[in-house]
Amino acid sequence: MTGSATGNWGRWGDDDQAGALNLVTPEVTLRAAGLVREGRTLSLAQPLGPSSPTPGHRPRPARFMNRDAGDYALGARTPGGFKFAEDTVQFPSHSGTHVDALSHAWAGEHLYNGHPESGTRSTRGARRCGAESLVPVVTRGILVDLVTAAGGPLPRQTPVGTAGLERGIAEAGVTPEPGDAVLIRTGWWEAHASDGNYFDGEPGITGEAAEWLAARDVALVGADNYAVEQQTDEPGFPAHLVLLHRHGVPLIENLDLSTLAAALIDSGRSTFMLSFAPLPLVGSTGSPVTPVAVL
Repeated sequence: MTGSATGNWGRWGDDDQAGALNLVTPEVTLRAAGLVREGRTLSLAQPLGPSSPTPGHRPRPARFMNRDAGDYALGARTPGGFKFAEDTVQFPSHSGTHVDALSHAWAGEHLYNGHPESGTRSTRGARRCGAESLVPVVTRGILVDLVTAAGGPLPRQTPVGTAGLERGIAEAGVTPEPGDAVLIRTGWWEAHASDGNYFDGEPGITGEAAEWLAARDVALVGADNYAVEQQTDEPGFPAHLVLLHRHGVPLIENLDLSTLAAALIDSGRSTFMLSFAPLPLVGSTGSPVTPVAVL
């Protein structure tokens, strides 16, 4: 166990804004590359568009065509009638499958690593720990498939505590190592993608389970639900504060893990190479991302 009870502040220098992604060293990436056996790639992202599930406090994604086949004289003045289309897409940075930057959640007056909260304002975005500081990485992914273990999707508000997380990882037959990405399949996306209940009390990890993950120096944590952590009738996001604020571990939310789970079951494995490359949105508190599993 290599984490610290006091978090990762100062571990990679006072100016650090990448957090636990620093744990993905060249050696970690080379180890991950050694997991590739088939050369098969799987997207772990949900589709993102105007019909994507969106919580009530965020505007829906929108798309506007700037140029299309109905525009005047398109193709009329070019050899061969060349035509083209362009569009503009608008969406909150925390739409669909996305990663929380380290400026997304904090307590007190400081972001991760002691950066002042005063640098995060609507007029200028996040001056520190924005999405542009989330470096792209390739690392080993571990799927904790709680759906298969439970025989179906986890019920509403089910807590995934330390014991449940340890049991799920033990069933996967792997031990988390520094720089790993741990992805947790609860079945919430599969069960509620289209019934209007996706943003209502999902199951997920507890604050104690988040401490367990941070203590093992994981670089990324993700899940197939809205907040990664359990949502109850009580306000608060304890796992966000443990992982994002204290340890600098980015959270990948709204993953689609069903196809990956089936592929791993077929191949008798639980680990894979994970490619993670968010958009470097300057000053943003999050970024859409399409994590790719390579088997």
